[in-house]
Amino acid sequence: MQTKTQNTKRYNIWIWILSIAIPVAVAALFTVRIPGVERLGFLPPIYATINGLTAIILIVAVYQIKKGNRKTHELLMKTAIGFSVLFLVMYVAYHMTSDSTPFGGEGMIRYIYYFILITHILLSIVVIPFVLITYVRAISGQFYKHRKIARITFPLWLYVALTGVIVYLMISPYY
Repeated sequence: MQTKTQNTKRYNIWIWILSIAIPVAVAALFTVRIPGVERLGFLPPIYATINGLTAIILIVAVYQIKKGNRKTHELLMKTAIGFSVLFLVMYVAYHMTSDSTPFGGEGMIRYIYYFILITHILLSIVVIPFVLITYVRAISGQFYKHRKIARITFPLWLYVALTGVIVYLMISPYY
């Protein structure tokens, strides 16, 4: 029988592996084009919607845990993780079939767009280990540690989800 410490160590190894592998795989897949596959131009509004739904789910999940509804909170958080994975699959599929769309705005809006885009990309990488650690602490019953890191994870994840929608809305006229 494995102890809680052994399980946590095993999870920590997976957290490190996934936290490195996911951004590296996404970056590598950006260079891959699938020959013979039609451009998946219908995906950006879908994955932007998924980002928006993720943001709503995160907010409702926090509300539910504050009300003491642990099971509902758990279900919502698993849904948010599932939506984030679904977003990532669609995002990679789109970029494996389509060239990146250049932003056409000018002046100050261009600087705002790139600030939002860059912070969105950087924090989408940073949030991966936070989400995984927060999740592992919850499923392993370490609720004090879970709450402590969730206070950091929640605003990061919410920012990434919301700015994903904002980036889409700003770039959509240029598709």
